[in-house]
Amino acid sequence: EVQFVESGGGLVQAGGSLTLSCTASGFTVDDYAIGWFRQAPGKEREGVSCFRRSDHRTYYADSVKGRFTISNDNAKNTVYLQMNNLRPEDTAVYYCAADLRGAATICDLYDYWGQGTQVTVSS
Repeated sequence: EVQFVESGGGLVQAGGSLTLSCTASGFTVDDYAIGWFRQAPGKEREGVSCFRRSDHRTYYADSVKGRFTISNDNAKNTVYLQMNNLRPEDTAVYYCAADLRGAATICDLYDYWGQGTQVTVSS
């Protein structure tokens, strides 16, 4: 079964840090493009950060550049999103995702998703 299990969400004060994790089963994350997306209330889901090892192509949304870092641990088959200097506008449900079809350019057309984890940043 292909699945992502997410953890690490929670409540943090502005300026704080949080690390999200997604552990994959049914596929090896290092073999596919991986990404993190988020959806805030009333807004469409947006790509936050995506990475494809095959060509080392990395994407960060302008709003998170310099603050967020995507990474993975091959031994644990886990994807991470390290979030530093969090802002209230980062509040959203965050989703990890993988492109198992090989269709994504970098941060689009992802087809397998985690269940989502709530990140709330207080002012």
